[in-house]
Amino acid sequence: MAKSKTVFFCKECGFESSKWLGQCPGCKEWNTFTEEPVVKKSASSMAVTKGLKRAEPESLSKVLAEDSERKLTGIAEFDRVLGGGIVKGSLVLVGGDPGIGKSTLLLQVCKQLVERDTKVLYISGEESLRQIKMRAERLGTFKGDLLLLAETNLDLISDTITRVMPQVIVIDSIQTMFREEISAAPGSVSQVRETTGALMHIAKGMGITVFIVGHVTKEGVVAGPRVLEHMVDTVLYFEGENTASYRILRAVKNRFGSTNEIGVFEMKNAGLSEVTNPSEYMLQGKPEDEPGSVIAASMEGTRTILVEVQALVCQTNFNMPRRTAAGTDYNRVNLLMAVIEKRLGIQLSFCDAYINVAGGMKINEPALDLAIVLAILSSYKNKALSSKTIAFGEVGLTGEVRAVNLAEQRVADAAKLGYEVCILPYVNKQNLNIKGIQLVGIRNVKELINQLR
Repeated sequence: MAKSKTVFFCKECGFESSKWLGQCPGCKEWNTFTEEPVVKKSASSMAVTKGLKRAEPESLSKVLAEDSERKLTGIAEFDRVLGGGIVKGSLVLVGGDPGIGKSTLLLQVCKQLVERDTKVLYISGEESLRQIKMRAERLGTFKGDLLLLAETNLDLISDTITRVMPQVIVIDSIQTMFREEISAAPGSVSQVRETTGALMHIAKGMGITVFIVGHVTKEGVVAGPRVLEHMVDTVLYFEGENTASYRILRAVKNRFGSTNEIGVFEMKNAGLSEVTNPSEYMLQGKPEDEPGSVIAASMEGTRTILVEVQALVCQTNFNMPRRTAAGTDYNRVNLLMAVIEKRLGIQLSFCDAYINVAGGMKINEPALDLAIVLAILSSYKNKALSSKTIAFGEVGLTGEVRAVNLAEQRVADAAKLGYEVCILPYVNKQNLNIKGIQLVGIRNVKELINQLR
């Protein structure tokens, strides 16, 4: 018997190669190639292809561009991340670690949609109808009629969609779906790519909004959502620690809205509840007038989030001082401490330094630099900063404080929350005139010493 032809796919980016490679040329990851059989077109599909009408290009000036139709889901945080609601005919990928709450979130979205007379079909390849019913009962009473289907064969699913004609479809999850003409196992790169392509044709051809759940396993055995990112319209990642009660829904790709937009949820017994004011949630339990505590104004998408930056600097008896950073970049903290030693003449080489962004948030924005430097100086000198003061700004290697984007929005939101003083780059201060808050412009880190009491 002739040996069937196989090719190698990268599990991370989907790069195709005729032979096995140690490092993927596409994403530069190591040991990610898997061997899979080649997908052959059947004679019937070739005949259909030959009978297709020739496609003709159309002039850009003749193309009619209309605003996309959006439908609100009733969950404000979810609508914010999508850019103002779900778009008709869009393909949305929701990724995240197993058990993070992806299925719970989408089931809550379905609950809100059916209450607004939207026909929704929930397709599960992992749970039985009884299990979905039990999970739905924990979320409350469904006032509308939600259609359920437990199936993994995409050909049967396509036939059901054609007969039922729903407005919204949820696929949970894409790793369990398969097509019979592909000999590869469900969850392989070939199956995931082909099934997603079929769902894309359904979404665009029938004008149905499709939500796809994609699992990211810790072992990396199953092809993760990265393989699908170039095929879908929107990519949402559901993030959060298992020990934390909050969850963050982040848009990393959105053809119908801004990227890096986030929605904050809190995990409760009855499902996920919206956190309408993340700043207040993150600042709960903040100590008053304590050295080493500084409030920073960070931007996540179009939203201002105030977080508490904490620093603990203490002398050490060991030759190698310890440095730790939680919630921010460790290398960035070391760089800022070197700037303090060089530009301010403060010897931190004999001190341990612990930096923490309270609340469990992970922020790598350069605008956090000024708050980190202030927190380190406050803890080192044991002098507290006023509890009604916020700070933001980027610090360079020469000690200069550089301008950041969206400074006006950061200051305005801080003033609404009752803060009285804002320490910001001098360049940003020149263009701002906001009442109710005192603006303190800083040119370099040497001027920060005067802000400590």
